[in-house]
Amino acid sequence: MPDYIIVGGGSAGCVLAARLSEDPDVSVTLLEAGPQDKNMYIHLPVGFFKMTAGPLIWGYETIAGREIAGRTMVYPQARVLGGGSSINAQVFTRGCPQDYDGWRDLEGCQGWGYDDVRPYFRKSEGNDTFGGDHHGTEGPLGVSSQTPHSLTRVFVRAAQEAGLPFNPDFNAGSQAGAGFYQTTTRNGRRSSTAVGYLRPALGRKNLTVRTDTAVNRIVIENGCAVGIEIIENGRSVLLRAEREVILTAGAIGSPKMLMLSGLGPADELRALDIDVVRDLPQVGKNLQDHMDVDVLAELNGPHGIDRYKKRHWQVAAGIEYALFGKGPVASNIVEAGGFWWGDRDEKTPDIQFHFLPGAGVEEGIGGVPGGNGCTLNSYHVRPRSRGSVTLRSKDPRMAPAIDPNAFAEPYDLERAVDGIRISQEILSQAAFRPFVRKLHLPDGNIRSQDEYREFARQYARSAYHPVGTCRMGGAEDAVVDPELKVRGIDRLRVCDSSVMPRLISSNTNAATVMIAEKAADILKGVKQTRSQRQYA
Repeated sequence: MPDYIIVGGGSAGCVLAARLSEDPDVSVTLLEAGPQDKNMYIHLPVGFFKMTAGPLIWGYETIAGREIAGRTMVYPQARVLGGGSSINAQVFTRGCPQDYDGWRDLEGCQGWGYDDVRPYFRKSEGNDTFGGDHHGTEGPLGVSSQTPHSLTRVFVRAAQEAGLPFNPDFNAGSQAGAGFYQTTTRNGRRSSTAVGYLRPALGRKNLTVRTDTAVNRIVIENGCAVGIEIIENGRSVLLRAEREVILTAGAIGSPKMLMLSGLGPADELRALDIDVVRDLPQVGKNLQDHMDVDVLAELNGPHGIDRYKKRHWQVAAGIEYALFGKGPVASNIVEAGGFWWGDRDEKTPDIQFHFLPGAGVEEGIGGVPGGNGCTLNSYHVRPRSRGSVTLRSKDPRMAPAIDPNAFAEPYDLERAVDGIRISQEILSQAAFRPFVRKLHLPDGNIRSQDEYREFARQYARSAYHPVGTCRMGGAEDAVVDPELKVRGIDRLRVCDSSVMPRLISSNTNAATVMIAEKAADILKGVKQTRSQRQYA
């Protein structure tokens, strides 16, 4: 019987399994519903665009969105060892210090302010360029600077012409400006948590990793989590945990698992004939996500990466990568971006941008006439809209109903319009004029605020950053407390992106890794001294 059973082998689960098994007197079992991370495209940085469909995701779609013209959205959530860190675009950003101070001051999450979490960011990070107060250089998660495409460099110059100053490091305390993204890569290959954390730990006798293992529910006896129920050879099997069950199934999977186990909104569970173990009304609520809108420009020649859609160019790129570990295959494509203001009353930037020197790379967005284009997408980083994850059935095999409730708050729609307008402005600067034939999507025919709003409603899509559905907080209505314990249930914790009470102002993977690092210390009983916090 293992001491700890970790349900979900994603970004957080791999970190926890590796850190907890550092103690030879503790036994750990990690369960992942999907396969091992053997797919070639996982490990090639350029391969992320192949990951938004296929066997390594759950195949989720959202329900029709009222404020996005009744559309559904694809909602890729990883189903493979390494989770999101195995399929994401590898952009390494953390958000701003104010995000975490807000968790502490506004949500009652004591111990989660920026000075508290910064040591865990540093502990996780193996940066090949930056060091100092904000960065680690020896951590398991490889973080690298890229060699940007020439058109990516044009974008950074154009952004400066549009008024965004150059920012050499988005993770040093201030996000404002434009610059080049670092990525979670090492030596030209993706550095997922499965690679960086779990792989070096696989030889430990106290660590068991089981892939292709479906979990039905958490087993709770007398208010205490005692294990989990899995399907093995077509029948239900109980795996017991000596100490704790730790849920790391992500912002969709974790609330789903809690509700299947009788932990959630009582009325909703009874309606599905699920026995209520504890009424936790906020399970599955508070869903937050970034809503991305893409702006495309048509280029006047093969200046970007679209040439690599042709077979002979793909062969050339493959040879370059095989010989030197460089070139387009070593790029995540999303090499640059920035943070800027839509609402100037905000203390920190509220719009994030990602530039891609190609068109048709992002899910659901087509190419451009002539075949050569570039993409600049943007999203409001601190949305006010809140959605939900709810069960459709008590059958664990059925996907839940996912409702991001995009643009339910009109404020979010206005910020989306700000992002579109700023994107158009950047792409119209002098630096781009030798390369851009015209703006393609949207074209120059939309001018009024209402037309921009309608464009956002028609084209907004998920940036794949769902959080918040098992909200952490100091108040009794929060799903988990600041120690990540599920309220009212002993020996059960949630330790993944679902516990974020508020969406951070950036991509979410680095913060998810930080949560797992801190969770490991909480479980080990490690306390930081004041001098350690000051040094960190």
